[in-house]
Amino acid sequence: MKSLIQKYNIPGPRYTSYPTVPYWNKLGISKKDWIASFKQSFKETNSTEGISLYIHLPFCESLCTFCACHKHITKRHEVEEEYIETVLKEWKLYVALVSEIPIIKELHLGGGTPTFFSKENLKYLMDGIFENAKKHSKAEFSFEGHPNNTTKEQLQTLYNSGFTRVSFGVQDYNLKVQEAIHRVQPFEAVAQVTKWSREIGYTSVSHDLIFGLPHQTKENVIHTINKTKELQPDRISFYSYAHVPWVKGVGQRGFSDLDLPKDEEKRALYEIGKSLFSELGYEEIGMDHFALKTDSLYTATKEKTLHRNFMGYTANKTQLMIGLGMSAISDSWYAFAQNVKTVKEYQQIVAEGELPIFRGHLLSKEDCIIRKHILNMMCHFKTSWKEENSQIATIEEHLELLKEMENDGLVSIDRKEKTLIIPEHARPYVRNICMAFDMHLLKNKPKTQLFSMTI
Repeated sequence: MKSLIQKYNIPGPRYTSYPTVPYWNKLGISKKDWIASFKQSFKETNSTEGISLYIHLPFCESLCTFCACHKHITKRHEVEEEYIETVLKEWKLYVALVSEIPIIKELHLGGGTPTFFSKENLKYLMDGIFENAKKHSKAEFSFEGHPNNTTKEQLQTLYNSGFTRVSFGVQDYNLKVQEAIHRVQPFEAVAQVTKWSREIGYTSVSHDLIFGLPHQTKENVIHTINKTKELQPDRISFYSYAHVPWVKGVGQRGFSDLDLPKDEEKRALYEIGKSLFSELGYEEIGMDHFALKTDSLYTATKEKTLHRNFMGYTANKTQLMIGLGMSAISDSWYAFAQNVKTVKEYQQIVAEGELPIFRGHLLSKEDCIIRKHILNMMCHFKTSWKEENSQIATIEEHLELLKEMENDGLVSIDRKEKTLIIPEHARPYVRNICMAFDMHLLKNKPKTQLFSMTI
């Protein structure tokens, strides 16, 4: 008989959006419709909750074979200034569309490797953004740093610009694993940047760890977490390695599929990690995140304000998120829009005075309601269709699809009270439960594998 993990470990979305990108309208979105959606959302929320900015800084000096992000590999740092100038031009295109000054509540620098950029260019970028914006009173700014190339000067420069959160990509401290994923970095490098961050005044330092990597064993995970214990980051992301070589090509073919832990073996790595994190005082947040009780992510969980978007889990919910830079995705709540995926094309289009959008999706009324249910389950492990604005005509169809999971004890459904609860032991299956609500996936099941495995 198959175990529950073998039974439910199938390809499925991570639900940083709904609909998921492969199910966006094949006709895309016109720039006219995207701009109208952006203006509507900006008008509704800028003066109250503010907006979010995600800035994609795509350059890396070398390729990490575990990475599924859009990046541009180069050692030529002369690319920095032209790229930043393009990002600032794109930002000005958005600012020109509205009459109010944008109020930025959340800002995140992702990559690629944001710390590929010099401290001077990082300051140039931030100064340029805030020539045409102001900070929300509850602003929270964060960036991703590579332990091998993050300098104290970069940390200080970004702190001076309002950054209080930083995330360092650790993955695993075992040399064999690091060599397989082409990400060799000593513990001492992570310890140094963590120490600098705290000396400067960062209030939240996060370490990203990954389970399910090639050659990774239980002993590796225990060793990595014991080393992490020495540094006590405020947050830990403990991601499941998403093996999608059919999407990313050569980048994820640096090792054999036989080198990867699978099913129960892989899940055991997570359970070991979760247990150790709990012993160290970390609370589980949503799916694959952990935080100390002093961190804002924990507070957001307790206050039921936790949110999830293309940046992952966040304590700051905003309805409108603008993505700047190559491949960045914007979200107005009513629509999604993604920028073109190469640096050259991105720079050419922006230079012509156009928003560099190449695809997107206008959400239907049904999309918006289902999106709320999936967000509820991903953030709070429960949802309800009691209220009129949360009801969908297909609810019985979704509940029918969940019957087997209900019988397996993975979901509790009260049809009279119109509520669904995912018990704590069933949290590893949250993506599977969300899939039962995913109308786009149900109507058009993929003929080839689009997504990573759910567990």
